[in-house]
Amino acid sequence: MLHYKSLKHFNCLIILFLISITFSHAQDPENNLKVTDTTKSSELLKQIGNGFFPTKVWNFDLRYLIKFNQYEGFRTGLGGITNDAFSEKYRIDSYLVYGFKDDSFKYKIGGGFRLNEKHNTWFNVSYVDDLKETGSSAFLTDSRSFSFFEPRLLNINLFHKHITSSVSLEHEITPQLYSKTELAISNIRPTYDYNFVLDNNSYSGFETSIAKIALQWDPFKTLEKVENGEKIYKDGYPKFTLQYSKSFKDVLNADFNFSKLDFRTIHKIKHNKDSYTIGTISAGITHGDAPLTHLYHAYPNNITKETILQRFSVAGINSFETMYFNEFFSDRFSTVVLKHYVKPFAIAKRFNPQLVLITRYAIGNMNTIGRHQNVSFGTLNHGYTESGFEINKLLFGFGLSGTYRYGAYHLPNEEDNIAVKFTFNITL
Repeated sequence: MLHYKSLKHFNCLIILFLISITFSHAQDPENNLKVTDTTKSSELLKQIGNGFFPTKVWNFDLRYLIKFNQYEGFRTGLGGITNDAFSEKYRIDSYLVYGFKDDSFKYKIGGGFRLNEKHNTWFNVSYVDDLKETGSSAFLTDSRSFSFFEPRLLNINLFHKHITSSVSLEHEITPQLYSKTELAISNIRPTYDYNFVLDNNSYSGFETSIAKIALQWDPFKTLEKVENGEKIYKDGYPKFTLQYSKSFKDVLNADFNFSKLDFRTIHKIKHNKDSYTIGTISAGITHGDAPLTHLYHAYPNNITKETILQRFSVAGINSFETMYFNEFFSDRFSTVVLKHYVKPFAIAKRFNPQLVLITRYAIGNMNTIGRHQNVSFGTLNHGYTESGFEINKLLFGFGLSGTYRYGAYHLPNEEDNIAVKFTFNITL
């Protein structure tokens, strides 16, 4: 477990180092111009909270500094995006990282230009040579997501390599409705032993040509205030995300025909100032000849070890903590995650732990399982259930969680149904 602690400490040291650099430049000695520490630190924390460390023309993306997974080991590098000081009409968005365990570089070369300022319309191009987790399903509208620590990454071992060339168009139809469309061609090679059998052909690697369109609708998002010409919006709930993907066979040498429809809604109910409930419903369905790389795994977060202590790691946000990695795959699935945040316990001025009650449910199934060879997995057709709790903010943002697996997929060995883990929550 040493590497988990080392990674977390390293991330914190990097953030503190970046903050100290900015604070040290809060005064300009040449012009004898002082900027208030409050304004400077507030802007910096806002940028870091969004996952960036700003410089004169380039904002470094903190997602690429350091990560860890079972295939690459430690993964580190640099990346980012140009800011308005570089240009308000053009941008460069690229990164370069290195995995120490697989001894391999990964990178992205990308950029874009703005077509319309009022609707924040951008046309983007990119070339990516990297890894992707098999069974993961991301929304195009989630491309700017960041957290200081991504716990699921530590234990993932099922990746596929992909070289992807893409063009995309993002457009803000209204402040509440955001759209993004993408056309991408990919060369995909699983890093594990896998064959997809279709029409008497066996594919260990394949090509795809996929068109996607995604909509993010936040009907209760409202304009809160305007600062320095920048509009500040206040989030509202519920939020809805819908995405349709279509893979075309024989277009630019693509091998398969299939389509996917993905949906997610998030709702938050505030009971009082400090107590609230968040519910997340996700669903997806695949139709056609899709390989395992493009199916669903319901976001498991439990490693296959014998004892509870050996499985002790870090809990995710909406992941299933008792579900083992690569245990289930589906071509259609739905999950429900309910989290109730109890009012923090006012034990001391700087010690206010918070109890969170959690229930998660997943159901799914798969047709033509026999097409996926050299891998073994189950389906979720009987419904998967787990419940538990978190006690957050015990020390420096860390807490503890306990989760229990019950119902149709309850395991014979009682210990295998229990997951005890760290939690990590920090707010800037």
